[in-house]
Amino acid sequence: MGHEIPSSCFNPEDLKLFHERLQKETKIINQWFTESRFASEQRMFGYELEAWLVDANYQPSPVNEQFLKMLNHPLVVPELASFNIELNSLPQFLGGHVFSDMQQNLDQIYNLCRRQAQLLGSDMLAIGILPTVKKTDLSLDNMSNSPRYRALNEQVLRLRQGRPLQINIKGGEHLRTQHDDVMLEAAATSFQLHLQVPLSLATRYYNAAIILSGSMVAATGNAPFLFGKHLWEETRIPLFEQAVSVGGHRIDVEGDLKRVFFGTGYVKDSLMDCFQENLEHFPVILPVLFEESPDKLAHLRLHNGTIWRWNRPLVGFDDQDEPHLRVEHRVISAGPSVVDIVANAALFTGAAKSLIELERPPEFDLTFNHARHNFYQAARLGLAAELYWLGDKSINAREHILQHLIPLARSGLEQLEVRNEDIQYYLDIIEQRIKSGQTGTNWQQRYAANHGYDMQALTAAYAKLQQSGTPVHEWPV
Repeated sequence: MGHEIPSSCFNPEDLKLFHERLQKETKIINQWFTESRFASEQRMFGYELEAWLVDANYQPSPVNEQFLKMLNHPLVVPELASFNIELNSLPQFLGGHVFSDMQQNLDQIYNLCRRQAQLLGSDMLAIGILPTVKKTDLSLDNMSNSPRYRALNEQVLRLRQGRPLQINIKGGEHLRTQHDDVMLEAAATSFQLHLQVPLSLATRYYNAAIILSGSMVAATGNAPFLFGKHLWEETRIPLFEQAVSVGGHRIDVEGDLKRVFFGTGYVKDSLMDCFQENLEHFPVILPVLFEESPDKLAHLRLHNGTIWRWNRPLVGFDDQDEPHLRVEHRVISAGPSVVDIVANAALFTGAAKSLIELERPPEFDLTFNHARHNFYQAARLGLAAELYWLGDKSINAREHILQHLIPLARSGLEQLEVRNEDIQYYLDIIEQRIKSGQTGTNWQQRYAANHGYDMQALTAAYAKLQQSGTPVHEWPV
């Protein structure tokens, strides 16, 4: 979905041709899996951070077109709404002082973006859901000026036969509303991690990402409010699932799968399972026809980009046009501060490394249904959730993170030969966050309770503290 497309207009012949090319490319990638044609492990990782542009009153500021033109930075790109942008990283080698480097680089690009936004009377903010965003902000008038977003909206509504999208989220309060387009998706902003994985370990890494999803949501929540209502601890999860609610082929024996979903199970044989599922279960949304060689997989990659598993397999190409596999972990909220974001990255990458090195695959000791249960329980209840862990035993989320997740991350980072000072510094931030109970979500809830649920005041205080650079567990209320 990150690539521009020439037009948002399609006809039945486009759909037919796209599907034929998708079938051909799926056969090609299947052959690559059979022949082990993917790059070996290079221990590379990267990230995407979605952020908001806000005005002087901390309302969404729809100026990303002008902002991006003035900034002119290849790693900063538009998102669905004209008040959203995305900051990308170059691939980084996973070892040594990678996380302190990540903090330095993210601080640099974050501050560059802030300065540019300020020249437009705006600022930049990283948060799971902007507390001040209103339903009226999420209109087609505020869609980024891009054919791919117009096409996405038109094709989602085509598959829904024009029916509006229904939002029904029941948490601390109950939100029921409907929307005539996909712009509600723009209210959910995240921090997405990409791990390049060797073919021999790709299945293990993908399943490890699934296993860790509930734990990561509990540890990193930062989205309790939407339209002034206190909903889930991580409201971004149900919002995104319902904002692009399009099913699969209704005649499938497995039912009408949703395009934003946790998955249908662990991968058994290889990540090819996911690409085969894409072909068989999901109708094409964007039938853009490319003239590239079939072995560039242009149609397969675009189709995969319109299926939003919370953990998603990706195929990329290096400078020598050799294909590689990545696992995209999509469950973490944007924010609260740069140092928190880096700590979240260290927690996940270290824990994933530990899990894939276990002699007995951990997916044998945690059922997929329990992994999925963990994900939605953590999204609803945050650190108060009861989670299942290996052996399918139930444990409180806070105890689980302190007793299991942080030690796993420490061991994994040591195996990756990350600098000891980085391991200690970033995992200590996670430990203090969990011991204090003050995630981004918890801070927002406490601030709102103490200040009469004034969302503008909350956002102003949040912005000031984010800009201070201190981790969220140290933020005063």
